[in-house]
Amino acid sequence: MTDRRSFWAWGMESREPTKARREAAAKAMSERFSVSLAVASPPSLSEIGLRAPRISAPDSLAAIVTTDPYERAFHAYGHSFRDRVRKFAGDFPNPPDVVAYPRDEADIVALLDWCGGAGYAAIPFGGGSSVVGGVEPPEGHDGIVTIDMTRMDRVLEVDDISRAARVQAGALGPVLESQLRPHGFTMRHFPQSFEFSTVGGWIVTRSGGHYATNHTHIDEFIESVRMVTPAGLWESFRLPGSGAGPSPDRLALGSEGILGIVTEAWMRIQGRPGFRASTAVSFSSLQAASDAARGIAQAKLWPANLRVLDPGEGEAMAGLDGRTAILIIGFESADVPQDAFIKEAVSIARDAGGQVDDDEIVISPAPSDAKTSSDPAGRQGAVGAWRQAFIDLPYDWNDIAGLGVIADTFETSITWDRWPEFDRSVRAATQDAMDRVCGGGTVTARFTHVYPDGPAPYYSFTALGKPGSELTQWAEIKKAASDAVIAGGGTITHHHAVGREHRPWYDKQRPDPFAAALRAAKKAVDPAGILNPGVLIDP
Repeated sequence: MTDRRSFWAWGMESREPTKARREAAAKAMSERFSVSLAVASPPSLSEIGLRAPRISAPDSLAAIVTTDPYERAFHAYGHSFRDRVRKFAGDFPNPPDVVAYPRDEADIVALLDWCGGAGYAAIPFGGGSSVVGGVEPPEGHDGIVTIDMTRMDRVLEVDDISRAARVQAGALGPVLESQLRPHGFTMRHFPQSFEFSTVGGWIVTRSGGHYATNHTHIDEFIESVRMVTPAGLWESFRLPGSGAGPSPDRLALGSEGILGIVTEAWMRIQGRPGFRASTAVSFSSLQAASDAARGIAQAKLWPANLRVLDPGEGEAMAGLDGRTAILIIGFESADVPQDAFIKEAVSIARDAGGQVDDDEIVISPAPSDAKTSSDPAGRQGAVGAWRQAFIDLPYDWNDIAGLGVIADTFETSITWDRWPEFDRSVRAATQDAMDRVCGGGTVTARFTHVYPDGPAPYYSFTALGKPGSELTQWAEIKKAASDAVIAGGGTITHHHAVGREHRPWYDKQRPDPFAAALRAAKKAVDPAGILNPGVLIDP
């Protein structure tokens, strides 16, 4: 049988955790929280009892639609903590009635015409990696059609002179890179969800990817976006830059599927890097590591990797002693040796109190063939340990499903002048909520991206909830953390999007006149209000 995505876990069915892995995770969590946790069994598709489809597609769409129970269950949720708990419990009260796999733009036009005429909600779906409820079907609709874009996944054109590629929006990260590799190019946009997220998903959620500085968001990779709306085709000129009024691309970026369905885009690409240099610098405190990151960012050396891990994060993700903060620095280029750049960055870090030996700085010269080369720099010591833990984390969360462990993250950004107090207040609010709700827990932080004017801190919190009550407990912790983020002047999301889970705080962050303008834009391109209702704005 062909391997397929798990309907309840992150990854493929072949990588669902074995009983032995789940027992080992239960033992580890029991020791961590000084309790005895029993292993729960994952759900089976036959046990979840999906509601019968309430609608049927017209015969003209029969070739691209399905009501298969697996497809409906898989497309019912993303991968937030709330999603994980409900999926593991077999709780699927509002699945899509129909799942569609368009093959081209004509199919999308036909699907939107059908949904618009009948008043059915149409939910654009890329890789389904949303952690904010961005692909969850809304309540209150008599019919729900999820439109999965992954069959539109080709690189249509490569411009090796301008270094850009025209890419269909349904291409998953690995699919995109595999098609660029023979041309000697890469896009190098690697969010944690890279394996199971699409180009279109990156665009409409304003994804943050590989680069910690300079090219931090998908925004920097866009030359042009093409989108099908219920009112017609939306396509911008392909340009390196323009000052001709408000950009149509900027409105598509972050639109989260409420204005149209992105079908393709011209994306900036680059040569595959061969020159690399990396190291990890130790600090006695998070503040000292933060000062070093600020110095490097403001010097505009533009490292590809500039990650700060607080002592707790360093212990959990890089195997350190729990008292040491680290700054991970990495440079890369297809064309230029990186020796001088990393030496300057290390010098700035040392001036801020950082400790690193010269022999811990790993420098890789350009290999003879960057198309097929491995990536030796950045895969050793604490740097390598952190990188592997980062990749494995979603799979680790599969192992602890059903144990009552509340494990989640939230991310934001703040200017440097407000960072120390902001960090104190957000940690205090999150810790206080865990103490009240769960009797304790831990909160750690790292920087995922660093700008000259401020960091993007990414917080992780873990506590032991009560099986069956995890969602109520989680919601109280999430509210306390989110309230503190907004009160401190941070953004409710730096790169995870708004979806349904962040709406209450997004409504506070955005200006009211902008909300009115966005509603007007939606009414113009989606007059029936069928596209992802309730995300970003009310219908």
